[in-house]
Formats: sequence, structure tokens, C-alpha cells
Amino acid sequence: MTLPIAIGTYVLAALAEIGGCFAVWAWARNRASALWLVPGALSLAAFAGLLTLAPAAYAGRAYAAYGGVYVAASLVWLWRMEGVRPDRYDLAGAVLVLAGAAVILLGPRGG
Repeated sequence: MTLPIAIGTYVLAALAEIGGCFAVWAWARNRASALWLVPGALSLAAFAGLLTLAPAAYAGRAYAAYGGVYVAASLVWLWRMEGVRPDRYDLAGAVLVLAGAAVILLGPRGG
């Protein structure tokens, strides 16, 4: 799997997870209809399936690398969907976790 495909897989997984979690949030915290739980569950199932496509030999390493993408995608969600612009500390944190994800994903592995 090439790096652009890996990044695309992680981005799609993040959108599916955030969307699914937001559906539960909307129901539990914003008093939205329980019908929100149906697309939420489907979205979370899609997230789990997408994450199995991650280019890592071990699940834990795939999840760890995904974590950085999730943090960055969550801040995009905060900005675009909730109308709150990330501040410099949000952005600094995103850069740090994305750097960590890159080290995990791209680091050379011995035999």
C-alpha cells in the first residue's frame, strides 16, 4: 500500500469514527432523536472496517499511527462542523501527534 493510499484510509476511518461518535453525542448530549444512533452505528462499523485496511503488520501499530490522523481530523471537525477555530495549542498538538504517527508508520522495521 502506498503512502497516499494509507493516508486516505486513515482519513476516511477518522471521518467515519468522528461521524459515528458525533451521532451518539447528538443523541446523548443534544437530545437528538434516537434515530441518530442508526447512522452512528453504521459509521462506526465502517470505521472499524476501514482501519483493518491500514498498512501495518500489527493492529496496535495501525491504531497508534491512526491516532495522529484522528486528532488532526477532530480539529478539522471542530472548525468546519462546530464553527470553533482551532487555536495555536490545538495546531501545535496536531503537528506533534502527526509527527509521531509518521514515525510509527514510516519507521524502518528490522527483519
